[in-house]
Amino acid sequence: MNRKKSTAFLCLAVWFSLSLHAQREYLPTPEDLQHFYTTTTYVVLHDNPLSEYNFEIQDAINKYWNITDYEFINFRDFGEKSRDKNGTFLYTAAVSFEKDKTNARYLFLCLSLGGDHEKLDEMKDITNLPLGYYGVDEDHYSYKLGTMIRFMQDHIRLITEHPDMVSQNVFKHYNDNMADIRGKTLYFVKEELAQEVSSGAKIGAVYPLPVKVVEREEIRSLIMEGDEDAVFLHKVGPEGRQQEARVYKILIGAADARFYYFDYHRASEKNPDAFLESDFKKLANAIQ
Repeated sequence: MNRKKSTAFLCLAVWFSLSLHAQREYLPTPEDLQHFYTTTTYVVLHDNPLSEYNFEIQDAINKYWNITDYEFINFRDFGEKSRDKNGTFLYTAAVSFEKDKTNARYLFLCLSLGGDHEKLDEMKDITNLPLGYYGVDEDHYSYKLGTMIRFMQDHIRLITEHPDMVSQNVFKHYNDNMADIRGKTLYFVKEELAQEVSSGAKIGAVYPLPVKVVEREEIRSLIMEGDEDAVFLHKVGPEGRQQEARVYKILIGAADARFYYFDYHRASEKNPDAFLESDFKKLANAIQ
C-alpha cells in the first residue's frame, strides 16, 4: 500500500504529502515504540487561529493525552523542531497513494518521531488515522478528534505489548471485535449510507441489531456523554469529488474509543462513497 510521504496507518505502510514528497516505507520497531514513551509529543496547530481543528485538538489533548508529556506548537516551528530526537509530533497531512491513478488525497492525523533528518519525509512514523477526504469541511471530523486521540494511545500500547502485530495487515485485529457489537446501537449520518440501506427498515432487512440514523450533532453528544451502548461510523471518502477513490469505513465506540470494524472499498457506481449493504452483512455474519 505505497503512498506519497511515508507514515503508518495503524502501522500500515502509508504515503502522504505535507507539501512534501517522498517514497519510502516504514513500520515502527520495538525500539521506536519504547523510545516514544520517553519523548515529549509536540502537537502541531494549523496556521488559522480560528480553525475548528485547533480548538478540538487542544481540547482532546488536554483531556485525554496521557501516554507522554506534550506541548502545542505552531506550524511554522514544525520544520526546525522536528529534528528533536526527544520529540514526537502529532500533525495533519495530505495523503495520496503512490500507484493510485486517481491521485485522490486524504487528510490523515499523523504521529511521527523526531530526529536527525534532512526532510520531514524522513521522520519515523508510529501511527496515523484518516480524518477525511482532503479539502472536506472540518466539521465532518473535528468532533471525533477526542475519540481518535484515545484510540491512538490504546493502539500504541497494544502494539508495544504485541510487536508481532506491526504489519501491513494490523487492521485485521480490529475486525476481530465485530462480534462485540452485540448489545450496541449503531449510529449513522444518512448521507453516509448507501441508498439500499438508507433507512431503518432497509437496514433491518440485512442487519438485526439496533441502528439509528441521526444528525452529526447527536453523534457529537454521544461521544461527549461517553454512551457505552453507542457505536458510530467514521467514514472517509471523496464526498462526490472523485470516483474510484478509496472509501474508509470505521465503526468506533463512543465510550471506549474501540474499533469494532475497519474496511475500505473503491467508490464506483455499484459501490458508492458510503457504508454499504455488504458491510452490514459482514456485521450480521459476525454476530451469528
